[in-house]
Amino acid sequence: MSKIITLSIFGGDSLKSYNNDSISSLKGADRVRKRPAVIFGSDGIDGCIHCVFEILSNSIDESREGYGSKIILTKYMDDSIEIEDFGRGIPVDFNSNEKEYNWKLLFTELYAGGKYNNESDSTYEYSLGMNGLGLCATQYASEFMTAIIHRDGYEYKLNFSKGENIGGLEKTKKSYESTGSKIKWKPDISVFTEIHIDDEIIKSMIKRQAIVNSGVTFIFRSENESGFDEFKFEYKNGLVDYVEEISEKNTMAPVQFFKDEKITRDREDKPEYKLKLNAAMAFSQSVNLIEYYHNSSFLEYGGAPEKAVKLAFVAQFDSLLRKLNKYNKNESKISFVDIQDCLILVVSSFSNVTSYENQTKKAITNKGIYDSMVEFFKHNLEIYFIENPIDSEKIANQILINKRSREDAEKSRLNLKKKLNANMDLASRVAKFVDCRTKKVEERELFIVEGDSALGACKQARDPNFQAIIPIRGKILNCLKSDANKILNNEIITDLIKVLGCGAVFHESKKKLSSFNIENLRWSKVIFCTDADVDGFQIRTLLLTMIYRLAPQLIKEGKVFIAESPLYEITTKSNTYFAYDESEKDEFLKKIGNQKYSIQRSKGLGENEPDMMNFTTMNPKTRRLIKIMPEDARKTSRMFDILLGENLSGRKNFITENGYRYTDNLDLS
Repeated sequence: MSKIITLSIFGGDSLKSYNNDSISSLKGADRVRKRPAVIFGSDGIDGCIHCVFEILSNSIDESREGYGSKIILTKYMDDSIEIEDFGRGIPVDFNSNEKEYNWKLLFTELYAGGKYNNESDSTYEYSLGMNGLGLCATQYASEFMTAIIHRDGYEYKLNFSKGENIGGLEKTKKSYESTGSKIKWKPDISVFTEIHIDDEIIKSMIKRQAIVNSGVTFIFRSENESGFDEFKFEYKNGLVDYVEEISEKNTMAPVQFFKDEKITRDREDKPEYKLKLNAAMAFSQSVNLIEYYHNSSFLEYGGAPEKAVKLAFVAQFDSLLRKLNKYNKNESKISFVDIQDCLILVVSSFSNVTSYENQTKKAITNKGIYDSMVEFFKHNLEIYFIENPIDSEKIANQILINKRSREDAEKSRLNLKKKLNANMDLASRVAKFVDCRTKKVEERELFIVEGDSALGACKQARDPNFQAIIPIRGKILNCLKSDANKILNNEIITDLIKVLGCGAVFHESKKKLSSFNIENLRWSKVIFCTDADVDGFQIRTLLLTMIYRLAPQLIKEGKVFIAESPLYEITTKSNTYFAYDESEKDEFLKKIGNQKYSIQRSKGLGENEPDMMNFTTMNPKTRRLIKIMPEDARKTSRMFDILLGENLSGRKNFITENGYRYTDNLDLS
């Protein structure tokens, strides 16, 4: 009788492990503390940063409505954060409509706030906070939070610990210089994986808010052992000041500022909403930047504004180029990347209805904003072209230069890829290249040898099953001192790159010529095989420089080796010894003792007998290989630059400081 065994994929008895009592819901603070990434986008440092942004947003909304012109953000040494504004103060007293205290709604209830009715009332016309999540979620995710609020002639105090209120609401009659709110909290390390926010991140956040909130002063204070470092951020003219700062006032034409207010809607059956548009624009030959903001939130991923800008700018500049008859016959139209290459543009929009992609507010999706922004930029660019014909033509010419440069670079990249990676019979296409039989990359070895004479000796000494050889003729080009065109016109180097098979990397300004792909490398080992003399060492160094410049990944992957050649050949009646340095020579002589022997410096590779070449250089069991290791990439880069690059002063200093080490090797004859 057969026996059937049934295994449950749920483990144990699946009927008992998943039933009606298995369903549970998170309540109170656990809704955030156990799933912080749902609200903040991350349970790491990015989540902590978003907490700061949420509390800061509330203060900014107050300032934008005209209540308070200064916001102070303080970071303490224990990683706690405090944000103080001088607005109207958060209303935390009893709410007769909700039959509950506002502090409970705002600090302990998700989806509670004063910004849900922006379409119908004017409490917050354009607010950054919209969902009623930020303050409560930050409180829930904190080790502690305290709030001090001045309004209506009272001082209100609240204390929370790990999402729970301690002591209720303290309300005291008090006189004060200004209304406002001060919130202090410390992100909970049991909620987030990391809570230390770098000062530079906070400064960048505050600077962005100062740019799009002209007239508001932002103060950042960072506590240290000796007190506080203080930084002030203020842009009186907002976007224009920022664009001038980015361009260092070195623009092709004066900075332009466009603004407008519109009524729009996302669909015919959707309600209308208000939209305010601001943009500062300049063109520069040395710097480019595009940033989008909505309701003060930096739109890292753009969304609707980015799509609108691309459409409007390409349409208007393409039309201008055609009007000025700048295109050649049958020339393709410009793309946005050609404009972007010289464009500095900062866009700040505000609306009382906004569709963000999520709570992190890094992109917006409103169709109404997209349509309005396309019309806004098309209209303002058209007027700018009419009023500034000379500047407009100058900018159009630069955009056309960018386009043609991009197309030339793309042609060069494709030609390079075709030249270096074409499928070909390398043995017949690369002069004097001798291939091996196996096609298994993990077994194949490439020997780069010095000259035709070495080729002959190595060819006889190799194992033709897995060892290939390519000779180089004389000293190759110094790749650190040569540009891409010079390198590509050097037959020796292009032959080597073809044989390697993996392509090359070129770091040329405004050109993307890279065709490198480590997966296409045809060899498990690339071995430099040169004579053990000054010329051999220099050729070896130039080869290493070529790899370092054009295919540095080969060094990182441990694919590059140097075949170590013996310095001395010591022969007795019964044995031959090969010494690779002076100490080995002395050891062999001591071992030989009183036997008769002859000793001579090893010959060049081309003069060696095949048996000797096989033993000392080719045979994996007896040869010595030096593996090139990139343990200190920075140091390696510096030494290549000093010894072989354009750093002449560095080379002189190096020789001055280290030359005495090599005086014994100088040839003064």
